[in-house]
Amino acid sequence: MLLCVVGNNIVKQVLCSCYAKWTIKCHSPSYSQYNNSLPLFSKIIQLPAMAKITADVLFEKGTPRVAQLQQIKSLNLSRLGLKNKDLPVHLLSKLTSLEELDLSGNLLQHMPAGLCLPSLRRLDCSDNDMEDVTSFQSLTALEELNLEDNMYLTLNDQHKAIFLLPKLRVFNGKDIGSMANHIRHVTSGILRKRVVEIWEGSFKLPNSPTAESLAKVEKNFINDACLRVKYGPSSLSLYTKWRVEMIAREHFQSLIPTKKKDSTQDMPSATKENEITLTPVKRQMTEEAEDDDDDDEVLIRCTPKRARFVVDTPTKASPRKSTRIQNTPQKADKPPAAPLRSTERDSATPTKRQRATQKESVKPITPQKKQTRTHSRTETDTPQKTIKTVSEDPVSLQPLHVLQCHSKQDDPSDFKTQLWACAFEPAADHTEGGNWERTVATCGGESVCLIDCEMGTVLKKYKVPGEEFFSLAWSSLLMTVEGGVARPCSILAAAGKRGMVKLIHPMANLAFGEFRASRRAVSILRFSPCQKSYLFAGSYDNKISMWDIGGIDCDYNFKVSQLLMLETTSTPLHLALPPSSADKHLIAACDDGLLCFNIQLGANTQKRTMQMEITFPVYEKRDKTNNYRTIDGLCFLSDDVVASKSHMQGSIYLWSWSQTLASSSGRNTVPAKILAELQWCNTEIPYLSLNTCPSHGYAVCGDDKGRLWTYHMTERMKANFKSGKTIPTTEVLEWPSPVRDGLGPVEGPSINSVVMSQDLRYLVALSDKNMVVVWKKVS
Repeated sequence: MLLCVVGNNIVKQVLCSCYAKWTIKCHSPSYSQYNNSLPLFSKIIQLPAMAKITADVLFEKGTPRVAQLQQIKSLNLSRLGLKNKDLPVHLLSKLTSLEELDLSGNLLQHMPAGLCLPSLRRLDCSDNDMEDVTSFQSLTALEELNLEDNMYLTLNDQHKAIFLLPKLRVFNGKDIGSMANHIRHVTSGILRKRVVEIWEGSFKLPNSPTAESLAKVEKNFINDACLRVKYGPSSLSLYTKWRVEMIAREHFQSLIPTKKKDSTQDMPSATKENEITLTPVKRQMTEEAEDDDDDDEVLIRCTPKRARFVVDTPTKASPRKSTRIQNTPQKADKPPAAPLRSTERDSATPTKRQRATQKESVKPITPQKKQTRTHSRTETDTPQKTIKTVSEDPVSLQPLHVLQCHSKQDDPSDFKTQLWACAFEPAADHTEGGNWERTVATCGGESVCLIDCEMGTVLKKYKVPGEEFFSLAWSSLLMTVEGGVARPCSILAAAGKRGMVKLIHPMANLAFGEFRASRRAVSILRFSPCQKSYLFAGSYDNKISMWDIGGIDCDYNFKVSQLLMLETTSTPLHLALPPSSADKHLIAACDDGLLCFNIQLGANTQKRTMQMEITFPVYEKRDKTNNYRTIDGLCFLSDDVVASKSHMQGSIYLWSWSQTLASSSGRNTVPAKILAELQWCNTEIPYLSLNTCPSHGYAVCGDDKGRLWTYHMTERMKANFKSGKTIPTTEVLEWPSPVRDGLGPVEGPSINSVVMSQDLRYLVALSDKNMVVVWKKVS
C-alpha cells in the first residue's frame, strides 16, 4: 500500500488485478488473463551501505545451511544496495542447485552477463533499476519472475520477458498461462507470416553474394520489415518492432547457403542463431507517467512521486454523477428523472473496472456468436454540402466482448458502478497499413482502465480509492529526453469528484502528476486539437478553466498554468472545439443550455462570460415539468455539422456551426441553423451522450434499454434534410444480453457513453451497470 500525502489529505493509490468478463448469449463464464501488471510507481528508499558478495555472505544468506555452494537452494540478497558490479558471476555460477533467488530492493540495472543458474525457478528483482529484460534469457529454467517497481520497464518489456523465458508461468505474482501462449505462438506466427510476405514480395538474394552485398540486403530487409509490419496496440509497438527485427534476421540467415553462412559469420549485422544481440534501448522516464501532488496554485511545479501498487482495500462509496448534479444550482423547472430508472441510477455509487482477471480459472477469450440486430433502415437521400461525401454502404457491427472491470473491491456482483467516459488512444501511425486504434480508455467509479478491444483484455488500470472519475481525454505532449531532444508521447488526463486532474503516461505505467482544476467536481475534460498542451476542464462550480500543461522533462517535471476562466450558467456536460476555429471558439453543452465562448488569448486572461447562447426549437415545448434546456449530447459530425440533443427531446438535431455563427451579428442569443432532425428514443433518463465518426459519416447514441441507435449520413440523406421530416435511424443495435453462470442474462442498461475509433473498426459502449461492451466491424 502506498500512502501519498497531498496537503492534508492522504491518497492511497493501488493497482487492481481482477475484472469479470461476460460472454454474449452463452451460458458459461469467460474470463481473460490481464496483459500487464507492471507497477505504476517505483518506491524511493534509503539503502544501506553496499555489501560485497563473498562466499561467506552466500553461506550466511543461503538456505539450507550447508558446507558447499552447490548445495544452496534458496538465497536472499535483498536490500543490500547491490549494483551490477557487486555481483560476482564466477561465484554465483557455482550455485548450480539454486532454485530461489531474491534480489529485490537493490540498484541492479540488468542481470550480469555470463551468469549461469541452471536450476533457478523463482527470481525476485522487484524494486530495482532494471532497464533491460533481455539479460534474463540465460535463465531458461525460470518459472516465476517478479519485476515490480522497476520504473524504467514497460509493457513492451513484459512481453519480451515472457517470450525469452519459455518456462515462465507466473509474472509479478500473476498466472500468465494463456497470455504467454498467445505471445510465444499466436503473435509470433502472425508476425513471421508478414515478414516472410515482405521478403517474397520485395527482396531476393544477390546473384553473386559477397559479405558486403549480403549485409546490405539484410539491413534493407530488416529495416523495411520493421517499418511495414504493424500489429497490436500502439503501446506494444516497441515489442513488435523488436520481434520483427529478430524474425527478419532469422529468416534471412535461413536463406543463406551453408558455405555463405560460414563466410559471413564475421559480418557485424549477422548474429548466431542462439543469440539475441538486438541493442536494448535504455528505458527512459520519457514515455509515460503517474501521480504528483500540488494543490491550489495557479502555477504549479510537479515532481513525480513513485510508489508500489498493491492490493486495493475497501473504500467509502462515492456519489454518482447524477447525484452530484443535484448539488449544483438548477432551475426550478428542471425535469425530474423517470421514477423507475432514476431510482436505479441514484441507488448506489459506481465503482472502477478491475485490471486483471479474477483469481478463478483463467480461460482464453473466444469471440462469441454475434447478435442479430434490429434494422429500421429507411431509404433516404443526400445531406447538405457541409457533410463530406462518405460511403453509401452501412457498416455492420457485431458485439465482441463484454467486460465488468470497474467493480468495487473486485466484486463480480457489482452492477451499481456507473461508467461515464471513454476515448480511444490516438494511433501512432495513421498511414495505410499502420497501427489502428484498438486501445480504449474508460473511466467510472474509482478507476481508469485501458482495454485492448481486439483481445477483450484490460491492459492497465489506475485506481484512486475514494475518487469517482467522470471524464478523461487523450493528448500528445512533448517530452524532453537526454540531449535536449523533444519527442511526443501519449498522455491521458482523468478527473472526477475531487476536482483533481490526474496525468497518466500509460506506456511507462506512470501517473506522473496531478493538479487541482477546481474545488468542486470536474465534469468534463477536453484537450485542444491545435494546441495539444491546452486542456479545458468543466466543473460543478459552473466554470470552465483553460490550462496549459506545457512540456515534460525526462524526470517528469512539468509546469501547469491557468490561461482562462470561462463562466457558465450551469454545469458543463460536454465541450466541443469547432475544427475550423478550434483556437477561437469553444462550445459548451450545459445543464441549462448551449453556450459559445471566445477563447482567443489576449490581455484579458481573467474571467470571461459567454459570447452567445445557441437555442433550439425544442425549447418552445417548455412546460411546468421540463424546459428541455439540458444539452446532454454534443459532437461535430464534420468540419461544420454539429450533432446535439436535449434531455427528453426524443430526437437529435444536426445543425450548421458556420451558418449559426454568421447569423449571430453580435447578439447574445442565436437560434441554431437546423439542417435535420434524427429519430431517437423517448426516455426521461438524462446524460446519455452521443458520439460521431466524421471519417465515415456516422453518429451513434445509446438509450435506456442498452440499444445503440446508429445514423449513416450518406448522400442519400439530402432529400430528407430538405423535407424537414424527422430522419429514421439507419440501424438499431440491440443489447447483446450477456450471461454468466448463476446470474442469467442482464437486461439492457442505460448506455451512458459511446465512442468509435476513427476507422470505425470498433465501437465501445459504457453502461450504468458496470459493463463495457465492445462492438467490432465485420465484413
